[in-house]
Amino acid sequence: MPPARPTNVRWLIVAMLIGLVFLAHFNRIAISVAGSERFIGHGLSEEEMGRVYFAFLVVYTFGMLPGGWLIDWLGPRWALAGMGVGLGICAALTGVLGVFGLAVAALYVPLLLIRGLAGASSITLHPGAARAVSLWFPLSGRSFANGLVTAGALVGIAVTYPGFGWLMDRLDWPLAFVLSGAALFVMGLVWSVLAADDPAGHRRANDAERDLAATEGRVPPRSAATLRDVLGLFRNRSLVLLTLSYGAYSYVQYLYFYWIEYYLKNTLNLPGEKSREAAFTITMAMAVGMAVGGWGADRLGEWLGHRAGRRLVAFTGMGLCAALSLLGVRTTDPQQIVWCFSLAFWALGTCEAIFWTTAAGLEPRNGGLACALLNTGGNGVGMLAPLLTPVIGQAFGWDAAIVVACAVCAVGGLLWLGIAPEAPRARGVE
Repeated sequence: MPPARPTNVRWLIVAMLIGLVFLAHFNRIAISVAGSERFIGHGLSEEEMGRVYFAFLVVYTFGMLPGGWLIDWLGPRWALAGMGVGLGICAALTGVLGVFGLAVAALYVPLLLIRGLAGASSITLHPGAARAVSLWFPLSGRSFANGLVTAGALVGIAVTYPGFGWLMDRLDWPLAFVLSGAALFVMGLVWSVLAADDPAGHRRANDAERDLAATEGRVPPRSAATLRDVLGLFRNRSLVLLTLSYGAYSYVQYLYFYWIEYYLKNTLNLPGEKSREAAFTITMAMAVGMAVGGWGADRLGEWLGHRAGRRLVAFTGMGLCAALSLLGVRTTDPQQIVWCFSLAFWALGTCEAIFWTTAAGLEPRNGGLACALLNTGGNGVGMLAPLLTPVIGQAFGWDAAIVVACAVCAVGGLLWLGIAPEAPRARGVE
């Protein structure tokens, strides 16, 4: 008899991960849409909203390593279920403030507290998703799977600008937050019922799918990392450089996420509907880049080897992002600026998957911790963008803030010269 074909439960896992990250980022970025259209100038200042964005990011960042430990201890199934339920509740609570009639000027302190709790709820999202992919997919398919998952996050962000704006126009901002938070809460429950940590733990996965995931050796889905394991992450030179590079990547990404609609509306003087459409186009371009970049990284890895293939993706993507962003600020036609920013964000997106695939591969036994360290660096640098961008913009102009981000992006690409992805078998996997 011919060998049985692998079942496709791993693609159900990817589909649910896409749903989780889509809704999580919709809820995460909705605050910036509400900030731009309902809060800034109606009781809260630019600087106060920048601090509200920062409150999420600072808790999210400094809680990341404990979150990585939690992912490895609980497994990605329960870690991600908790994320969906917790962040959904926090998003709904934001709306409850308005349902109770609290004036915008009185929202500042409550928003700081709720956004801090939302940051704590979100810490397992991306490290948990990357850990799940590393447990369900062979190395040759992980970048594509990670690219699809992260593309789902970007589609969620892109849809937030017109989608949450539409909800606010129809329902006002309080009910818009309650509805979007409830959707994520339900998705977290669905994931908890239908997911498993790896193919060995899922009743619908056959032996062929289990063997496929274990091509490079089976990795235990759960582990209790020690302090020595945590300190060992910082002795992994490639992982440290990867983390710094992801910080540079995230600085550019967060500048776009939190301030691009405001820049389009107030610097380029695009009307509200046009600025939403432009922000949607730019962010969707990055989503496409993530899926394409993940697929391309896997193919280049087969042809050139993992080190050369991923370096080529990083050099090309981050270099083009910096160049195209500079081109955008040097032109005055709004349509051309949107096209330049869209292409720049597409190029940046092609690099996303290789960060997560590489981090999980560098420390396969403690993949949650490794991905958490990656995200700690990413957000540690990235969270400066929401805070510094308006400061630079007011002092030197908003174009100068984008030029600074271009320089940071170029440095991040060059760091890949010192990053050496390695096969999981080399790290003592069973």
